[in-house]
Amino acid sequence: ATVHGHYKYGLQGWLVPHQGLSSLNIFPISFYLALTLPGTLFSAAYITMDVVTSMVADRPVVIFSRTNCCMSHTIKTLINGFGANPAVYELDEIQNGQQVERELQQMGCNPSVPAVFIGQRLVGGANQVMSLQLRNQLVPLLKSAGAIWI
Repeated sequence: ATVHGHYKYGLQGWLVPHQGLSSLNIFPISFYLALTLPGTLFSAAYITMDVVTSMVADRPVVIFSRTNCCMSHTIKTLINGFGANPAVYELDEIQNGQQVERELQQMGCNPSVPAVFIGQRLVGGANQVMSLQLRNQLVPLLKSAGAIWI
């Protein structure tokens, strides 16, 4: 179980009271503040959603990827080609990558990578991004999110 203060991430996906040291260092401050409320329980889905939400917050374009995924590479190349500088999270290289990947699947990403967020909104995977490009809707979407200016 992962431990934070008086709570631990238990086997059933709940935070339960526990005495120990913190090993959670990736969750936003709002998550830690919520833990200070006595008797509060959070489901694993809520926690993970909070992680995904914090990862895409305040960024015009975010791509969840895997280093060995050719479609992820294609989508990153396409979006970079327009001059956007997306935040890229390689799920096979980050500490909570499997947990984030499961949440992306629960959000409807199948396959889970690439998963593209533009303007903090889930656009989808490679098929959806390529469809936007073919319909000449990708550039206007990137502009409206503030990812590109021209």
